[in-house]
Amino acid sequence: MINGYPIKLIHLAFLLLLLYFWFFSATILGLFLFAFALICLFRQYSWQKALLAMLILAAFAVYFGFWQKRQEKAYQEAPAAIRYIELVSDSIAVNGDLLSFQGKSDGRKYQVFYRFQSKEEKDFFNSLSDTVILQVEGEIAEAETVRNFDGFDYRSYLKNQGIYRLIELKNIQQFRQLSSKTPLHYLQEWRRKAVIFIQHHFPAPMRYYMTGLLFGYLDKSFDEMADLYTSLGIIHLFALSGMHVGFFVRLFRFCFLRLGMRRDYVDYLQIPFSFLYAALTGFSVSVMRSLVQNGFSNLGIKGVDNFALTLMTFFLIMPHFLLIRSGILSFAYAFILILIDFSSLGRYQRKLAESLTLAIGILPLVLYFFSVFQPLSVFFTIFFSLTFEFLFLPLLTVIFLLSPFIKITFVNSLFVLLESIINQLSQFFSRPLVLGQPQLPILILLFILLGLLYDFYHRKKLALLLTLPIALLFFSSKLPLENEITMIDVGQGDSIFLRDMQGKTILIDVGGRPVFTNKESWQKRWGKSNAEKTLIPYLRSRGVSKIDQLVLTHADTDHVGDLQVLAKYFKIGEILISPGSLTQNDFVQTLKAMKTEVRTVKAGDSLSIMQSRLYVLHPYQTGDGSNNDSIVLYGYLLNQSFLFTGDLEKEGEEKLMQLYSRLPVDVLKVGHHGSKGSTSSEFLSFIKPRYALISAGVGNRYQHPHQETLNRLKAVSVKIYRTDLQGGIRFRGWNSWQTETVK
Repeated sequence: MINGYPIKLIHLAFLLLLLYFWFFSATILGLFLFAFALICLFRQYSWQKALLAMLILAAFAVYFGFWQKRQEKAYQEAPAAIRYIELVSDSIAVNGDLLSFQGKSDGRKYQVFYRFQSKEEKDFFNSLSDTVILQVEGEIAEAETVRNFDGFDYRSYLKNQGIYRLIELKNIQQFRQLSSKTPLHYLQEWRRKAVIFIQHHFPAPMRYYMTGLLFGYLDKSFDEMADLYTSLGIIHLFALSGMHVGFFVRLFRFCFLRLGMRRDYVDYLQIPFSFLYAALTGFSVSVMRSLVQNGFSNLGIKGVDNFALTLMTFFLIMPHFLLIRSGILSFAYAFILILIDFSSLGRYQRKLAESLTLAIGILPLVLYFFSVFQPLSVFFTIFFSLTFEFLFLPLLTVIFLLSPFIKITFVNSLFVLLESIINQLSQFFSRPLVLGQPQLPILILLFILLGLLYDFYHRKKLALLLTLPIALLFFSSKLPLENEITMIDVGQGDSIFLRDMQGKTILIDVGGRPVFTNKESWQKRWGKSNAEKTLIPYLRSRGVSKIDQLVLTHADTDHVGDLQVLAKYFKIGEILISPGSLTQNDFVQTLKAMKTEVRTVKAGDSLSIMQSRLYVLHPYQTGDGSNNDSIVLYGYLLNQSFLFTGDLEKEGEEKLMQLYSRLPVDVLKVGHHGSKGSTSSEFLSFIKPRYALISAGVGNRYQHPHQETLNRLKAVSVKIYRTDLQGGIRFRGWNSWQTETVK
């Protein structure tokens, strides 16, 4: 241990980590782990040393409390309106007709959005690199919270960056240059100028790699390619971290040492260089972590002591770093790399063993955040990381430094070839292994068992014994031993997921976003589909890799619009549609492009699930694929009866009442998102539901669910669940249902 410290730094850092986890998670599990660690502390050290460690922990606890209190105060005191805002120049992002940037006003940070009124306005902001003050008119709003189980919480994400409100600008009235600039302003402007220079002087795709690898900036138009890197498990090559920092620090030190400067002077100069590099790459956690570790290493602090001091430093300078995904992954990678020691193996064996250990060690976190794993990513990472580190990074650095004097663009063909290789690989390995998101206790248990496996890997029998429970835990989220029916919040649309304990899956509709206006080319945006933000992450978190039966109730876009997107991520056994949907030509062409078995169903057909059946009640004849031609499903699942009605309206409800003399319903999926043309009083009196599920988008233009419909439901004492108010809605259980909502 470092001289002068009463206990090992790594032990103190571990205690702080558990304190941090308990403090910000506020869970019984966190309290238990921290208390257990304190018992170990007093058993490991004398009571004097343990008490001193307790005092340090208490000081950090006060600091965490102060930081959290300041966060809450800033959140509560956010103003209702602002007139002037300072634009943070290197945060500008242009996507079609949408401008987004971070802004500052009265010491507060905001995430700002603005829709361009003209192409000239877009071109101006695309080329803007100066820090300006905008006089604006807009609306201040809170960011959206998590809307689906295990989904992304945008509000918390922004809050942990010190951003507590969004601003939707209606118009920008005027702007002026910031008169008094700090060194940070100049650094932000330099970064922005560098990105603009690259975008204007280098062709695609070369410019994406240059801005990404040198300045940590990836344009939205690179999203499609980024998805391919993600599918291969190597998108982390663009996250600036140890590889990039190590390269530039080595280059900096090499240049100054070759000039004859003393090594200790170079060590001192590395401090301002590190700050400069961090600023030019956007002060990302991974870059900051690598720079701090590198600085401690120059002071002679190595190994676990280095990691421990870096961790404690970040608790002080960037308290939110373990509340964001990139921070957790960055420090997890760093910790595993410090522990790895396969020096007894040969060079190539060591490289493979280190890569495998890193991949398996980080796998629990990868599953916790992404739910998927690309098994071949280990080999892809070895090959492409070496290619990026020893070819692309040096090459792009030299080209950028020479660009003011000579323009070198012929190497763009090299990046075209690279993307061609990535495209080919992604076609063969497009679907990673979906294992699902492990629950927090399972995640912690996995880390404990993996640590034991690393300690005893040379004792083959014990290592083999540990491998079995680790494998079972990894696959525990793949097939949860319970039944579920989940109405997924897909905004203004429908999607309902059913799965039984045997793993049989049925998905009713996939959602989709209707397009109401035709945009000019300069207005078109790059971005993920609605399903990629809502439906697909939820299914993956539940370990789903195949949809056995996909029921498309009718051909409206808000029910089938993301069909082809879904097919990119999941294997689909068969698609079930109504005969009338085949009258919709665009829909038929989409089905043909799917190359998946399609079957029409009508009244009298059924689907098996949960040791029971879902019966098709409607349509009973060929219709036109409209709302009242929706497929209606009815079944007694576990101890309750469910009625799924698609977009059925009053006319269709009347047909059901004519066809069936009795139709008792416990849970009704309200037709057509709760429009006033559905869920008539007569229909409610006929089916007598106890619960009503309504899928509608927040603040949708149709004002769904309509107040008349809500009044009719309340009049018969139905308990109402709404995705626009409560997010995802889930029924889960073994023999009986438990109901839960996201909010």
